[in-house]
Amino acid sequence: MKYTNLGKSDLKVSRICMGCMGFGDAKNGQHSWTIDEEHSREIIRQGLKKGINFFDTAIAYQSGTSEQYLGRALKDFAKRDEVVVATKFLPRTPEEIENGISGQEHIERMINKSLENLGMDYVDLYIYHMWDYETPLHDIMEGLNNVVKAGKARYIGISNCFAYQLAKANALAEKEGFAKFVSLQSHYNLIFREEEREMAKLCREDQIAMTPYSALAGGRLSKAPGETSRRLKEDSYARLKYDKTAEEDGKIISRVEKLAFRHGVSMTEIALAWLLTKVTAPVAGATKLSHVEGMVNAVNVSLTDEETAYLEEPYVPHDLVGVMAQNTAKSAKEEHVWSTGNQQI
Repeated sequence: MKYTNLGKSDLKVSRICMGCMGFGDAKNGQHSWTIDEEHSREIIRQGLKKGINFFDTAIAYQSGTSEQYLGRALKDFAKRDEVVVATKFLPRTPEEIENGISGQEHIERMINKSLENLGMDYVDLYIYHMWDYETPLHDIMEGLNNVVKAGKARYIGISNCFAYQLAKANALAEKEGFAKFVSLQSHYNLIFREEEREMAKLCREDQIAMTPYSALAGGRLSKAPGETSRRLKEDSYARLKYDKTAEEDGKIISRVEKLAFRHGVSMTEIALAWLLTKVTAPVAGATKLSHVEGMVNAVNVSLTDEETAYLEEPYVPHDLVGVMAQNTAKSAKEEHVWSTGNQQI
């Protein structure tokens, strides 16, 4: 395994982050393809043995059971100061808004519950899971700063936002002396490269670490055309993201397969090797022990400039989907979000 710093932080992370969305009690979540605690523990333990020290989960994953599985496994198999744990929180609920729960109160509740689930005193990275259009930005940033000051998180990150939102949030943080976002977790892989338009440039210039999710496009970049799996069949959210462009994406997937054959490696290794040239640490999920091997081996695969161009050439622009499609509609109505008292940020 290879390691690097997470943006401007002093967190030393493995070049592969193990995504834990596939862990948790399926009865308590939206995903039928998740795996139970026994198998989750095996995968986490194998990842640790192979040098992965960076793990990403969220309070939303299977009603907190993903956090619980991860926390118990790390307690048994690792020393706390030798792993980097990231978790995420969702925006305020309509009920919280109706009851007058502020953004700061919401964040405090969320971090306390996540720490309880994880069985930890702190997380290394606390991530704003998706933009809250109903809460003033100042309230969110001050709430996150309070978490850092209290020692419940060492650093903060953000997920599912636009480049202008990240830039404004960090500008506000700098103005107020709050903790700034050191990382971005967004949708980015060989068949979805829209982040290259603006976000990747912003992150590069401001030294914000990119740790993209869906690194293998819900398994599509690890399967030859025609192959299938339980997740490919049952993951309705991934189908929403990729089915519309399946024909165009298939051309790139075929090229991944050809390069994998040429190098004598798996398609997973080729897809992640490409992404590793662009970002700090892709978030890659695993629901089988064999998945861990491909993730880890990818850090030692080198692509030539010609091979990189070969993989990239068939790409066509993609529409924003899922959370970011919702953000597109909401961003036009967000003027009140920037308000902090009588000021406009």
